[in-house]
Amino acid sequence: MCSLSATLLLPTKLKPAYPDNRSNSSSSLFVSNRRSKRKNQSIVPMARLFGPAIFESSKLKVLFLGVDEKKHPSTLPRTYTLTHSDITAKLTLAISHSINNSQLQGWANRLYRDEVVAEWKKVKGKMSLHVHCHISGGHFLLDLFAKFRYYIFCKELPVVLKAFVHGDGNLLNNYPELQESLVFVYFHSNVDEFNRVECWGPLWEATSHDGHRTQTLPETRCTDECSCCFPSVSSIPWSHSLSNEGVSDYSGTQAEGISTPNPEKL
Repeated sequence: MCSLSATLLLPTKLKPAYPDNRSNSSSSLFVSNRRSKRKNQSIVPMARLFGPAIFESSKLKVLFLGVDEKKHPSTLPRTYTLTHSDITAKLTLAISHSINNSQLQGWANRLYRDEVVAEWKKVKGKMSLHVHCHISGGHFLLDLFAKFRYYIFCKELPVVLKAFVHGDGNLLNNYPELQESLVFVYFHSNVDEFNRVECWGPLWEATSHDGHRTQTLPETRCTDECSCCFPSVSSIPWSHSLSNEGVSDYSGTQAEGISTPNPEKL
């Protein structure tokens, strides 16, 4: 899967750039812009995520880490961690009981924050897939490009969901009813406009670019111990203080940043 980049010249508007010679290194957030007869290099900020919205199974590497490929997620935690490599131009999907933190190490991952993590939940007897994306917060570059990152994530998420479906194909083949599970996408941002949760419809529909998106909020789990909700605590330690959560006019506010673990709201 090739990388998609768009030149963001400060302080001008977003301007797409399509260099003639593309390489894996051109997908970095910072790209050296060499100009003739100049000794100094200028650094041009680039915002990149996964690339063209086309899923290629040959570009996907799947890791099963301590989970049974065929075990239903209503009884054992099941989490997806998807990352992209600029070196290999491939996607890596880890399927495990919790976030695969080893995929998220290193300065590049902390700078780009283009990972997508997700988990299956059973709430009041109904299965649903909860997907999380980091839009902004953490450092100023992400804050500056929040609108663009939100647009790119929305464009690429059908590809991400196809990667989940393909990588966990045995599970979905054994339990085809999971394709009817609703997909809830959490966009985490320190900008209210993009700090939101959206319902992308059933999984089979959410993998399509023509899918229908609403701001329907997911049901909350039972307050008392029960057998109709699982897991009791989310395996994704990202704050869920979303601006359209629990507020009818979607005008709420949230704490600065999004990385603080807050399992009580997960």
